[in-house]
Amino acid sequence: MLSTGTKLGPYEIVAPLGAGGMGEVYRARDTRLGREVAIKVLPESFSKDPDRLRRFEQEARAASQLNHPNIVTVHDFGTHGGAPYVVQELLEGETLRERLRTGALPARKAVDYGIQVARGLAAAHEKGIVHRDLKPENLFLTSDDRLKILDFGLAKLAAAEGPAAEQDGLPTATQATAAGIVMGTLGYMSPEQARGQTVDGRTDIFALGAILYEMLSGASAFKRGSSADTMSAILKEDPPELPSGSKVPPALERIVRRCLEKQPNQRFQHASDIAFALEAISGAFEHPSAAAIQALPSSRWAQWRLWPVAIGALAGRRLFRSEAPQPKFTAVTFRRGTVFKARFSPDGNSIYYAAAWDGNPIDVYVTSRDDPGGRSLGVSGDPLLAVSRKGDLAILTHAQYLYLLSYVGTLALLPPSGGSPRELLENVREADFAPDGETLAVVRE
Repeated sequence: MLSTGTKLGPYEIVAPLGAGGMGEVYRARDTRLGREVAIKVLPESFSKDPDRLRRFEQEARAASQLNHPNIVTVHDFGTHGGAPYVVQELLEGETLRERLRTGALPARKAVDYGIQVARGLAAAHEKGIVHRDLKPENLFLTSDDRLKILDFGLAKLAAAEGPAAEQDGLPTATQATAAGIVMGTLGYMSPEQARGQTVDGRTDIFALGAILYEMLSGASAFKRGSSADTMSAILKEDPPELPSGSKVPPALERIVRRCLEKQPNQRFQHASDIAFALEAISGAFEHPSAAAIQALPSSRWAQWRLWPVAIGALAGRRLFRSEAPQPKFTAVTFRRGTVFKARFSPDGNSIYYAAAWDGNPIDVYVTSRDDPGGRSLGVSGDPLLAVSRKGDLAILTHAQYLYLLSYVGTLALLPPSGGSPRELLENVREADFAPDGETLAVVRE
């Protein structure tokens, strides 16, 4: 523990702010610029390995290049008494972990924080920097309710240190495997991270999904009674359904589930796509009546002109209610996962659909409308686009996930009974058949 007045280069320690498995944090004064900063002093053992110290300096230098309102600013780095330290902007507020101790957040607030995290991650990933240890402890809420991501690059530094102190019952895991190093915090690490495989920005996307789930439910998505059970849940289980009384829009829950897909290629591929998706649903929290009032014209003449439209709409609604038959719904799938597109066969007796069940890659299935079940056509990873009048299926082979159930790949034709698809055109996003059953309209990049 450093005492008040201790100097680390041009920085003078003012008071301790906290301590954890990654070191001690102090309020300090930059004597050159006359400003207060936060200094995180890392354990002395970090500097004993020259290669490790070099990697720390590389990571600190990379983090200092991140200039984004949702990422804490790194001003400087150095060593003191053999211990490395990082100089960061001084923040006033609390961590997201501290905020969550009182329970779940309103959906509107969770979406706002999720957008800010996604924007910060997008900026870091753009520069090739992956956090690897995203969790509520590393998300700071300032006094003006701005969210800041902390400790970029330090998770990689912690790889050889051994398990750190547990935070909220979820230990930071560090374990050598045949494939590499397992590092991160149990409960937030991705399946590929848990297996010690190479990770990229999509592992941060998985962690963001776990954080969104916790903000909405007040409970960890994967935490179990032991570390082994938590690891097993990450690899094999989906989080429980969000509480029925949580008032979470279905679109928001779908975004969370998409982030938490076990296979990286089934998640959002870019953090900016998550920000876009969350921004698209943020308007759903606006009060409908307030939005309608704000949309009304201000002039008396304009208000008078609205009356015939409103009366006509009400009359049409009464007519529709009295004459239109009520629809009947019959379930044709019963497994857990995501259904992408579904199309009737030409005779209307069968249904073709693409789905990703139980964490597996997307596949194309056919089922009878009278005898639901589903038979795979054996084209794993290929989304369905359309079905022709002759029964041929337009699919995407070599598909790459983009965002919001959207893919890009090679357009191919598949016989109705399955088999080998015949590839036609690359870089296709969407396609559909014309009424002649042979001509294809295509959207491609």
